[in-house]
Amino acid sequence: MSSKLTKMLACGAAALTLSMSAQATEWVMASGYADDNFHTRNLRALIADVEELSGGEFKIQLHSNGTLIKLDGIRRAVQSNQVQIGEIRLGVYGNEDPMYILDSIPFLANGYDRAWALKEAQMPYFEKMFARLGLMPLSFSPWTGQGFYTKNEINSLEDFKGQRARVYSKTTAKMGEMLGFETTTLPFSEIPQAFATGLIDALFTSPQTGIDIQAWDNTNHYTVVGALNTKNAVIVNQRAFNRLPDAHKQALLEAGKRASKRGWEYSEQAFKDQLQVLRDKGMKVKDAPEEVMTRLHEISKVLIEDWRVAASPEAIEVLDAYLASQ
Repeated sequence: MSSKLTKMLACGAAALTLSMSAQATEWVMASGYADDNFHTRNLRALIADVEELSGGEFKIQLHSNGTLIKLDGIRRAVQSNQVQIGEIRLGVYGNEDPMYILDSIPFLANGYDRAWALKEAQMPYFEKMFARLGLMPLSFSPWTGQGFYTKNEINSLEDFKGQRARVYSKTTAKMGEMLGFETTTLPFSEIPQAFATGLIDALFTSPQTGIDIQAWDNTNHYTVVGALNTKNAVIVNQRAFNRLPDAHKQALLEAGKRASKRGWEYSEQAFKDQLQVLRDKGMKVKDAPEEVMTRLHEISKVLIEDWRVAASPEAIEVLDAYLASQ
């Protein structure tokens, strides 16, 4: 083979390699939850879908369990493009816009079908809201139904009085106070320390969160109320998305659609499985007594009206559209 031909072939191979590498994409993703959390399993499935749909040319490296960025810092990290994609808990940002905590109102959208309908009604608003932050929502997934972790059995409203409960939003704080709790709003990562120091002795949260923080070390009873399915969202840096090749954009968007659908399925199954995990760990699990459920429905009506007072006309339109669909 002539040296000229050898050089031509080498140049051609180099050009092909450059062309292929130019189409390759590598992103970093941050999550605050443990690897066995169903949200994290859904993220790994999303990543696998992206890689498959892009023919192996789009890879995302996941850092779970807050190992790269703590949960409450993930939105800022995605905004600044420290990471291109991350999972956030919407309720953390309720002080910025009431839309973040609309799904925190008990019995507004309880049950998975109603939670999906609420998410669909919120989508246009979320898209505009995140766009103002330089972000794009990719997928949503609901937490399992909520309940109360307590040291003592809950048989009536009287049993709530004087207990110090951790909640996660202004809405759940007011709900807890109207039930008789003394409430403290804390991020997920601070729950174990709060128990250890006596700051709290009860929780209002999902079975999944209780498993993640081993609630059986500090409480003995889980009282199931259902009531609501708050949401997590996977968000993407908009500029990073805009720079993607079209094929990679389509792969990511399709994977996001699949992740939302799968998130609902994972959550529904997880709720059943997790209640059994709590039982296996020695916790007493039972449905809330009728007196508590009646009071929660009364509180729901108050919280809906409170939400309307704080919300913009555009946000109220979302609520009314959802209610009209039910």
